[in-house]
Amino acid sequence: MKKLIFFSILIAFFTPTWADVFPKPEIQFSFIYNTEAKPLIDPVHSEQLQCKDSLCLQNAPLGSYGTQKLYCSAGSCYAIAYDFDPYQRLVIAFTDGTVRQSDIFPVGKNLFNRYNVYVEENSLKVEPSDYKPSLLEKGHGNMWLALLLILFLELGAALAYVIYAQKSFTVLYSVAGANLITTLLAWTILPHCISNLFVLWAFCTVAEGALIWAFNRKNISLMESAQISFIINVTSYSLGMILSFLLA
Repeated sequence: MKKLIFFSILIAFFTPTWADVFPKPEIQFSFIYNTEAKPLIDPVHSEQLQCKDSLCLQNAPLGSYGTQKLYCSAGSCYAIAYDFDPYQRLVIAFTDGTVRQSDIFPVGKNLFNRYNVYVEENSLKVEPSDYKPSLLEKGHGNMWLALLLILFLELGAALAYVIYAQKSFTVLYSVAGANLITTLLAWTILPHCISNLFVLWAFCTVAEGALIWAFNRKNISLMESAQISFIINVTSYSLGMILSFLLA
């Protein structure tokens, strides 16, 4: 047991384990045209700049790093990053050959942020959107993919623990139930209350440990529940990040 915990701590220390199966900072852009012509977006030649200061004197492209990048279709864009700089700027290319640059805009404090992008003749104007998406709209389907990935990885890790520690297999049911609850919360409600990814990960890890213990009080102690939750979460987030980089 001590070896398993030590191995999990090493993974957590050397890897940003909360990055890819948990929601990441996201900005969604809705384009509104104030021009007669409404050219389509050219995703290949469009980019988002990260700015360290409000004048964007220190800037760098958001780039493509694992799942971090600016995703554009013909009529809209959204950006995912492991960590956004305080200020951003859009440089959007259109299929008519024009390129428009936005004003510099600050990033909101929530994990999920939505902006309107007003297309003018020679520029873009970015303003926070008042639109309130439904809870299930926020993750672009990523929530369900994350849930399936988490269930697969964490149930596998929990099965290894159950066999190693000779515990009841009913623990697996509680692991599945706890993951369903915490994943739904992490993708819908909690991003409005918690903006730091590590804090969000830690909160869900503690919550899962409490739920696992609540469902198995006759079979395992609170400390064992905490150990299970820590080990399965570190395992799933580490392997989840590796898988997301390979797929990307």
